[in-house]
Amino acid sequence: MAKLTKSQFMVAFGEQLGLSKKDATEKWEAFVELALREVVTNGEFPLPGLGKLVKKERAARMGRNPMTGESISIPAKTVVKFRVAKSAKDALL
Repeated sequence: MAKLTKSQFMVAFGEQLGLSKKDATEKWEAFVELALREVVTNGEFPLPGLGKLVKKERAARMGRNPMTGESISIPAKTVVKFRVAKSAKDALL
């Protein structure tokens, strides 16, 4: 199976819910907004049966410019990571 594009995903998502592509896109965007808001405020957003989005603080560190080999300072930042649920991992086996 080929890689699923956003447009193909929205069509399949809409068909699954019995919605038009436009309505499915609106529902998906509302879901993403909710997920990101929850990660920012609570630090995580669970997706039962699939995993969870988790806010993670990365410490400042030293890196290297691959073109010049020069050492550079990489500042601390906050990132979002996805942790896969055990049930999702087991489904692949």
